Amino acid sequence: QVQLVESGGGLVQAGGSLRLSCAASGTFFSIPAMGWYRQAAGKQRELVARIISGAGTNYADSVKGRFTISRDKDRNTVYLQMSSLKPEDTAVYYCNADGIVSLVKYTYWGQGTQVTVSS
Repeated sequence: QVQLVESGGGLVQAGGSLRLSCAASGTFFSIPAMGWYRQAAGKQRELVARIISGAGTNYADSVKGRFTISRDKDRNTVYLQMSSLKPEDTAVYYCNADGIVSLVKYTYWGQGTQVTVSS
């Protein structure tokens, strides 16, 4: 099992920055991919950024050039550095991880952290 604990959300003015962190813990063989999704009120959850071991990163078009995803493999932690934030970035941000447990891949989610960008 993998547990994901997020931190770093909050309220920020447009143009500001925030950094989200997500630490994975538990019993697993490996975590080949981690990422961030977000869900704004009344909308579907969408991919923000994802980092895959040996395959690099991918971003939603709406955040390219403003957000950067990175990972500390030794600490099983993924970060999302968000800059030039816009009101439309307001959402609950969820950490996501693919974990290999007993040779089976599972998908795990964090509890979510609120990011609010005021205009």
